[in-house]
Amino acid sequence: MSDEILKLFGQRVKHLRKQANLSQEVLAALSGLDRTYISGIERGRRNVGLINLVKIAKALNVSAEQLLVFEEKND
Repeated sequence: MSDEILKLFGQRVKHLRKQANLSQEVLAALSGLDRTYISGIERGRRNVGLINLVKIAKALNVSAEQLLVFEEKND
């Protein structure tokens, strides 16, 4: 279940990043995070802390709440 949430969150970040026409490098620079960290998030391999979630949201010019708008699959 938690792995699925990480994947869904990563897909959401990637979608919003592409929608903003940003590369991982630019998103990393804008958020003050490392590009490999952003990559790990998008691949569903990183569990993002609250502070970094807010940094990413600000860099994408969305609310933190908007980053969390995804549907968990109920298998």
